[in-house]
Order: sequence, then C-alpha cells, then structure tokens
Amino acid sequence: MYWHELSDLQKKQYIDAESVFMALRDAQKAAQAVRGSMLWRQVNGKTYLIRTNADNSQKSLGPRNADTEAVYDKFMARKKMSSERVAGLRQALQLHQKLNRAHRVGRTPEIVVQILNQLHKSGIGEHFITVGTHALFAYESACGVRFVDEATTTQDIDLLMDTQKHLLLASTLEERSESLLSTLQKVDATFDLRDDQLYTAVNANGFEVDVIRRMATHRDPHPLQATSAERDFWVVQVGSGAQMASAQRFAQMVVSASGHMALMTTLHPATFSRLKQALATNPTRDPLKKSRDALQAQAVAQLVEEMLPHLLPSQAINPAHPAS
Repeated sequence: MYWHELSDLQKKQYIDAESVFMALRDAQKAAQAVRGSMLWRQVNGKTYLIRTNADNSQKSLGPRNADTEAVYDKFMARKKMSSERVAGLRQALQLHQKLNRAHRVGRTPEIVVQILNQLHKSGIGEHFITVGTHALFAYESACGVRFVDEATTTQDIDLLMDTQKHLLLASTLEERSESLLSTLQKVDATFDLRDDQLYTAVNANGFEVDVIRRMATHRDPHPLQATSAERDFWVVQVGSGAQMASAQRFAQMVVSASGHMALMTTLHPATFSRLKQALATNPTRDPLKKSRDALQAQAVAQLVEEMLPHLLPSQAINPAHPAS
C-alpha cells in the first residue's frame, strides 16, 4: 500500500482548519479594496474628501457635501468591518494551528510552509507553482492520507516560474526593494545562491530551493534573472517546463508538523503521474532517482483512482499506459 489514512478526528480537524484558512485568505483579499484611508482636508477655506492609498498617493474625491459624506461613511464602515473580520479569523486560525499540532494533522516540512507563505505575503505566490516531490503533500492532504516516507523524502523544493508574468513579478519585488533571494532570506537568513548553480539557493541545513522555467521560445527572455538585483536567481530551463506550465493547476492547503498552514499550488495529479512515469523510463535520468520516480507515479495514479475519481480523465490513469 502506498499510503495510510488519517483518523476521523484528524480529518475533521483538517476540514475545520481549512475552512478558517480559506475564509481568512478571502477576507484578506477583500481588505485590499479598503487599504489606505479617507480624511477631510481644508484647502483655501473649503473642506475636501481625500483618499489616501497604501503607497502614500492621494486623490481628492470632491468638496464636502452629502454625497462625499456618504462615500466617507460607507468606506469607513467597510474598513472597520473588514478589519474586525480579518482579526477574528486570524485569532481562529491561531487556535486551529494549535489543534493541528495536537492532533498531528500535517507533516509538510516547516520550511516549505514558510516559503509558500512568504511568497504569498510578498505578493508573488501566484507566479510560482510547486513541482516535484513536495506536490505529494498537497495530494495527500486533499485525501486525508499519508504517503509512505520513501515517496516523500527530499531536501529540495522546485518552484516553476511563470515566465509570461516575469515583468510583473520583478516589478512587484523591486517596488519593495526586494529580490527573490531576499524574499527567501526572510524565511531563513542563511539562504544563499550556489556559486556553481545560480538557479539554486541553499540554507545552513542543506535545504535547497530550485527556480525553474519552461524552455525559452522566441518571445521569452533568455537567460533570465528573477529581478535586476545584483545577486538573485538565474532561472534554469527544464525540458518538461512547457508541459508543466500549461498543465491544469491543483491547489490545496498543506499543514506542517507544528500546525502552520499554507496554500500549495501544484500540478494536476494526473499530469504529475504522467511526468514522473516518463522520468522513470528516461534512459538519461539519474538511476538513483528513477525508482522513486516510478514509486511516485504509481502512488499518485492509484490515489486518484481510489480517492479522487472526479479528477480522472476519460480513462483511468495507469502509469504503464499514461493518459494522453
């Protein structure tokens, strides 16, 4: 058997925690609409309503009258309600973090959860999908199971960057005077690039982060640095990058042993299984990795058939005969 199921209590706790986690994400997104503030300002003897934004820019909404007073009152009421909702959900999430830990709900590596949350906090999470072994934590979380350790053990995470949105990614970070490397260093200050492999950052514990991309087309910049910072990732091309970049996404909350939660966006499990099976039969693949590739392909294929049948293509996934 490739996995074992969590207890009913663990499954219930995960479901409850996920509900609060996703509600908080939605509330935080809604709160973006009421960032900044509104205030009244005297100018040449007249009072005007001023909208201030998070970037300190300001805009006059007109002189004080019944209409602008209504705009002000509505905005401030929405802002208060939004702030109270976010605060309440954060408090609830803290409780669920403790319950997750107490009930041993998750086992996604803490460093992975921290990285995913930091990418989200920095506003660049949507530009990356998690590929490779760590995707299994999303699949098992969706099903209330745990894969065998042989399938999930790894000391690196692969992040596939969306090259079509590279300029937006770079500008988002540069507006904050940050780079992709400095973003990782907020998680662990010991992360630094390998001089012999500039698409990889490694921390003091030997955990690696690889940033990969699809093979460059005639419209893609190449070589590609994540930002214009003096020291930042140079994103590496991978042969299966185009397949992964165009594949259907699969998003799932994952939980660490400490109970902390993050949203992982990864490949549709059927795509993952096909790609892993192709690697397992590739004669140029590192022989030390091929057996685990095959194990992961078979485990995920069987998981979809038994636990996620709604994700099945027109015919059942069979690692020996990948669905087209």
